[in-house]
Amino acid sequence: MTGPITAGVDGTDESLAALDWAAREAVRRRRPLRVLHAWEYQPDTAPEVAGRDAQEEWVREAVATAVRGVTERHPELEVSADVLEGPAVQTLVGAAAEAELLVLGSRGHGPVVGFLLGSVGQQVIAEAERPVVLVRAGDEASAEAAGREIVVGQQGDPEDSAAALRFAFETAAARGATVRVVRAWTLPPVFAYSPASLRLLDDAGGLEPYERKALTDAVQPWRDRFPDVPVVEHVEIGSAGQVLLSVAGRAQLMVVGRRARRTAVGARIGSVAHGVLHHAGCPVAVVPHT
Repeated sequence: MTGPITAGVDGTDESLAALDWAAREAVRRRRPLRVLHAWEYQPDTAPEVAGRDAQEEWVREAVATAVRGVTERHPELEVSADVLEGPAVQTLVGAAAEAELLVLGSRGHGPVVGFLLGSVGQQVIAEAERPVVLVRAGDEASAEAAGREIVVGQQGDPEDSAAALRFAFETAAARGATVRVVRAWTLPPVFAYSPASLRLLDDAGGLEPYERKALTDAVQPWRDRFPDVPVVEHVEIGSAGQVLLSVAGRAQLMVVGRRARRTAVGARIGSVAHGVLHHAGCPVAVVPHT
């Protein structure tokens, strides 16, 4: 899909960092930038902006100020801005459907806890049809310097992680970065073995060689499509979330896949994506499975 890079802004430091990240990515991908504010009238706000017209005017001016800052830093960038009235989740999910990717700010809570996601961010990630990138306040362009990698998780069969791998390789190609593809594995319980699985393991020479081959097979189509992108294949025993976080320090961006789970109380993101979002210090892209 060819659409804009859309940044959701709300005036917070986190959303302004997300806007800067989105602008840089739009320049690299040669895409237009859309700046979006999802607005709902708040009658109980401060007296000076308590009226509906005054509050809308204040919101529009805040968005215009943010846009002026972006256009000053990136005069070559095509930028549009929208203030849409409506619930934040539905508005942002709708915007994501029309975008190449959606970029949002995420509240941090210290260097250890990392991402502290609000309910809006989690719902948007769970329901969006396109990749959603979460950016913390304080994110700087210098973190995208050469030598820092795009880290992406791979699991299951090749098609299970195809969307996340595509996003990681496209991003790395635009940035001139290395892709580190991480596959975590654990020892399965004895009862999980079947005659068919035992034969596959025997042919591969054991569990770890089997996992390495599975990763190589999943990555090969993307090596072929992006021959100029350096690739590191990383196979390690452990839970997927723990292994990904163990290499987060070398990442300028982490990419994880997301298979939406519907429950009685709505959509939920998976445990791996949830853990990485909470604890990684760099921006995190959550890419829905196709």
